[in-house]
Amino acid sequence: MKLYQLHSKQALPISKGEAWNFLSDPKNLKVITPEHMGFNILSGADRPMFPGQIIQYTVSPFPGYTTKWVTEITHVRVGEYFVDEQRFGPYALWHHKHFIKEIEHGIEMEDIIDYKIPLGILGQIAHPLLVKKQLLTIFKYREQKLKELFGAIEHIPNQLSLNSF
Repeated sequence: MKLYQLHSKQALPISKGEAWNFLSDPKNLKVITPEHMGFNILSGADRPMFPGQIIQYTVSPFPGYTTKWVTEITHVRVGEYFVDEQRFGPYALWHHKHFIKEIEHGIEMEDIIDYKIPLGILGQIAHPLLVKKQLLTIFKYREQKLKELFGAIEHIPNQLSLNSF
């Protein structure tokens, strides 16, 4: 069983409260997701984030393929972090931790995603050809969109890596 981890850090020149209000609102996920992904929230984004919240989406990770994705918000510490886990969707495992911490001149947003691809050896073959590229593209888009919305702290470089275990 091969596990993968995407790790992203981005500094933004905003307050912790501003960051939390934006990042913890499920409706804003559509704002920071590339349009070609066909991301649409079906239900569950109508109230502030809470543990146990179920959010249903549709997403088109590849042309001609649309799937339903159901996540549960499993942990929340207001202003500091939240965790979403896939309950149904394209991955065999999806565990996404979102952290916000204050730094000089703003905040650092950190995402750590542990995931597993379904379909055994076929999934492992598809990972470098399709999945890895798609995830990196999504997070580079997200980084750029957040920079457009909030600016950047220029002396702190953004970080994005994807590893396997």
